[in-house]
Amino acid sequence: MKAAPEAPSPWSHAQLAAALFAVDPGLRGIVVRAGAGPVRDAWFDAFKALLPPDPHLRRLPHGISDDRLMGGLDLAATLRAGRPVAQTGLLAQANGGFLVIPMAERLAAATAARIAAVMDSAEAATEREGVALRAPAWFGVVAFDEGENGDERPPPSLLDRLAFRLDLGGLSHRETGERPWTREHVAAARARLTSIRPTEAAMEALVTAAAQMGVDSLRAPLLALRLACAACALRGGENVEDADVIVAARYVLAPRARRLPTLEQEADAEERAPHEDGDDRGPDASGQSEALPEDQAVAEDPASVDLNDVVLAAAAAAIPPGLLAQIAAGLAPQARAARAGKAGAGAASILRGRPTASRRGALRQGRLGLADTLRAAAPWQALRQRSLAAEQPRRFLVRPDDFRIVRFRSKPQTTAIFVVDASGSAAMQRLAEVKGAIELLLADCYVRRDSAAMIAFRGDAAEVILPPTRSLARAKRILSSLPGGGGTPLATGLDAALTLADGLRRRGQQPLVVLLTDGRANVSRAGARGRPQAFEDALAAAGRLRASGVRSLAVDAAETASTAGETPTLRLSRAMNAQYLKLPDARPTELSRIVRAASEGICAGT
Repeated sequence: MKAAPEAPSPWSHAQLAAALFAVDPGLRGIVVRAGAGPVRDAWFDAFKALLPPDPHLRRLPHGISDDRLMGGLDLAATLRAGRPVAQTGLLAQANGGFLVIPMAERLAAATAARIAAVMDSAEAATEREGVALRAPAWFGVVAFDEGENGDERPPPSLLDRLAFRLDLGGLSHRETGERPWTREHVAAARARLTSIRPTEAAMEALVTAAAQMGVDSLRAPLLALRLACAACALRGGENVEDADVIVAARYVLAPRARRLPTLEQEADAEERAPHEDGDDRGPDASGQSEALPEDQAVAEDPASVDLNDVVLAAAAAAIPPGLLAQIAAGLAPQARAARAGKAGAGAASILRGRPTASRRGALRQGRLGLADTLRAAAPWQALRQRSLAAEQPRRFLVRPDDFRIVRFRSKPQTTAIFVVDASGSAAMQRLAEVKGAIELLLADCYVRRDSAAMIAFRGDAAEVILPPTRSLARAKRILSSLPGGGGTPLATGLDAALTLADGLRRRGQQPLVVLLTDGRANVSRAGARGRPQAFEDALAAAGRLRASGVRSLAVDAAETASTAGETPTLRLSRAMNAQYLKLPDARPTELSRIVRAASEGICAGT
């Protein structure tokens, strides 16, 4: 029995993934997380060098239309011929090659769903505009993920079907020279691949590891089995060995992990010799797991080592550090809940935004889509020409039923309404933190088209300190001097937030209420002093905010927790149906990041 081999360097890891994918395009694809630059270009050049000469590559344009993607009526050829002429789509043109998707994190969910359906059926089929097309479409996918943060990722329907996920973010161009495999190596491996079959032990080990790591997709172990066979073929073997299974687990299962597995040998060892200091051997501060070294699954007696444990240990040790930290914090993203990037966000409109598919309609209902109208009328021209008198010249006949109206999709504008407790001795610190967060949010508002507003409550009233704005200069000018101190009219502050949110929604914007308080209200809605009544009024105001459907965040700024184990802000968050965050030291960068993520969630409908 062999121990798990040492993990390769990042560039060797990327090169091995490229070689395995070149050996078996049936692994369906690879997601490369890297911005445009020399490192990504070097990897892509190395990958193309492993393919047959003049590889068949098709690039997916951003915002591609359905007829260009799936095929449809060739309008120009139809007008020339006087009869419907079909044209194949990009997916059918990619048959037998590779589809390259730049900016995959911005791929629209609908486009990703069509690509996924074609990948499953290996056929591009469409019936529209009087033509019916069915063409073979079997291809691999190279998707470049250029997202700036973890919230931007390719759509789940595409991620689930691609075997590999690479991150080249930590590499420099100086590390990209080595190319351990050649086109001849890959060609020989492809010839061997047809005769290699996975063993029962390999199947059991990969399925067990997938279950232990919380991988809920059935495609993952199937892809891992294919990858184990490709690894065997690439090293020149005839039978799948333990090392091949370990490679498959590292490349396919580790990036999909949703929880840290529990190894039987580790559990037995802990029962026999518990740690004196009570350390649970979780991830350390650097994001690496001390509990899962490379050789932990290797016992003194090799015959006693189970392949399941070796594969599980290797996969767990290969979990990316960022994902490992999220798992340890209980924040691992769920595969089904992951959303597409900003391309999927938007609301339907008839006047403005990004043009999308047209629909049948009258001219008074919006803007005429000329090309789509001509496509709708073209298949009927031969029949309509017969109804013309012989002396009439030939012409293109368009009827009202042919009219197609352009539909647009615009990104909804989000306004973050900061409702800040400006009372008490800690008011100035809270105001300074919110001021910094607002300035950070507005710094990139030109691209995001989002706004920010601020309501401060103190004494016996609430005041809109900063009206909704996208101007950073205006925000800095207004927020340069902020009042603080006095009582805590929390209910009044929440009422003011609801009033402002309702006004924004009437103007078509999406409000997000961000409440920053310690929750210790002491001024009622009527202006009377007294904590019990003031807090009851605050809970009632929070209930009205919940009933309105406004999305909200409740940031607990209390320095110490409640003796009862439940802070007042936590009770308010439940009454508001708000996301609760315990941030006694709410740094502006952290607060702005959380608000930005929540705003993008509103736009995406999550």
